[in-house]
Amino acid sequence: MAKDYSSLPANYVRRQDRAVTDEAWLRALLHRAPIGYLATVHDDQPFLNSNLFVYDEAAQVIYMHTARLGRTQANVADDGRFCFTVTEMGRLLPADVALEFSVEYASVVVFGTAVIVTDETEAIHGLQLLLDKYAPHLTPGENYRPPIPEELKRTAVFRLTIDSWSGKKKEVAPDFPGAYFYDQVQK
Repeated sequence: MAKDYSSLPANYVRRQDRAVTDEAWLRALLHRAPIGYLATVHDDQPFLNSNLFVYDEAAQVIYMHTARLGRTQANVADDGRFCFTVTEMGRLLPADVALEFSVEYASVVVFGTAVIVTDETEAIHGLQLLLDKYAPHLTPGENYRPPIPEELKRTAVFRLTIDSWSGKKKEVAPDFPGAYFYDQVQK
């Protein structure tokens, strides 16, 4: 009998042989991924937003920001449930049969509740964490002026509280025949 996936937890990984339960691995991927994808809902319509983000491990939350007004802000204000994912693509894996072509990958999927941060101190903290992640070679107060309260009127900072997560990874032997990276292919 087939599994009833609708009755399983949202973070259930169908391919258990690829599931990653090592929380250090999940945290590491969230720290190093450059782009995240936030899914929110509007009525019954999913909405996806790709964006810069930062994982605050101490607080077990993700911070991101967007425009003060827009679809993401409206969706989060209306229904804070979210799904968020990051992924890394490895090598493409050719095969003798088209249906057997595959790819190496690693991903983390996060579920939880998002809110628009209204506390000024927390909003500045989240923005500074983003700056620290994407510009670690620059020093606030030396190379740039840190965020100030007046600037918060132009952006919306979101806190994504993590309720559950899952990881998934496919990796094959280094000597897999014909394996190649996507950016190495030229037409």
